[in-house]
Amino acid sequence: MSPFLLFGLMLLSQFMVGFNTPLPPPSYGDHVSILSIDGGGIRGIIPATVLIHLDNALKAKDPTTSLADYFDVISGTSTGGLMTLMLTAPSSPGSNQPLFTPSEVVQFYKTYGPDIFKPRSFFDPIKCPKYDGVFLRDKARELLNDTRLNQTLTNVVITSFDEQKIYPVIFSSFKLKTQTYLNALLSDIGLSTSAAPTFFPSHEFQNGGVKFDLIDGAMAANNPALVATSEVIQHSGQKEILLLSLGTGIPKAKEKLGIINFDPLCQIGWLTQNIEVISEVAFSTDMTHYYLATIFPGLLPDDNYLRIEEYNLDPSMKDMDDASKKNMDNLEKAGTGLLTQKVKRVNLNTYEPFELNQTNAEALNRLAEKLYAERQLRLKRKSMEKGGRPFIETI
Repeated sequence: MSPFLLFGLMLLSQFMVGFNTPLPPPSYGDHVSILSIDGGGIRGIIPATVLIHLDNALKAKDPTTSLADYFDVISGTSTGGLMTLMLTAPSSPGSNQPLFTPSEVVQFYKTYGPDIFKPRSFFDPIKCPKYDGVFLRDKARELLNDTRLNQTLTNVVITSFDEQKIYPVIFSSFKLKTQTYLNALLSDIGLSTSAAPTFFPSHEFQNGGVKFDLIDGAMAANNPALVATSEVIQHSGQKEILLLSLGTGIPKAKEKLGIINFDPLCQIGWLTQNIEVISEVAFSTDMTHYYLATIFPGLLPDDNYLRIEEYNLDPSMKDMDDASKKNMDNLEKAGTGLLTQKVKRVNLNTYEPFELNQTNAEALNRLAEKLYAERQLRLKRKSMEKGGRPFIETI
């Protein structure tokens, strides 16, 4: 082999290694980055569609990377928890590529949504919960196989609620050193966080000698942004936080009370058997926006926090289990339409959203610039720490 060819192969090897390097820890950078995705059933199509824009913006800078290469933490509840696993589970053992891209997540919903939310047979003697959950269970196990929490491509924080022990269970990568029993199969975590009462059966399993009987993470926090931020603050010191929080759509004010929309045939039976759960949830008011205000902008720069939500969702799209083609297409259009809307913040006195002076697409593009710069900074500092200049300055 000629010296010139050998040098060329060495150069290409170093070049590719640089691109495939996982995101170094926050100790090498200036920020800790969090992606948080709300619950909402089939309405998960909305945040998944928004993420396509961010993913494309980042791939324009480096086509070899995924969202897991830029976010230190990806957090989710219910459908957002399932999406978190899809974006962070490796595509195969040892791979640095995720199981799904955001575009593939949207297609997953549109392909399998009708099977996930397929009503029981009229002749099925069991009427509650509304769906038997068999298809979702089998699909989760097929896709996630034996992958566990400690094998995700970046840190994960997913909420659930134990209906027997009456307290939240947070599956967090940060907790694994001290609470090893949380290192569960990703399929069990996904089935737990998405087990919406009256819609799907609770998910029971055992791991590390601990028994779980878990239901939808929305019982703990439908918007998991505060949970993820708390985990980061506890474990990452004084680093500034970059937070992208994605919602699944909220109908106009007078329609809000119908957003959960428990199945009427099942809710009475479930509520009477789980009064302790409801009592706990009732007194755990969702104050996520209010609490985050102590961090954004109180302690950190205001533009470090981006919340993208449809605050005026058409009531015809509010049902979490309407997997008709028409509704799923409309949800995808709603996600695309969000990109052209102005960024909104919530007034903490009136709890009404108000507009800022940039669109969500523009804000995502700016976030992509920050995420890319942070990744390059970490890779450079890590390389310099090993002694010497980076082989390629832009990495």
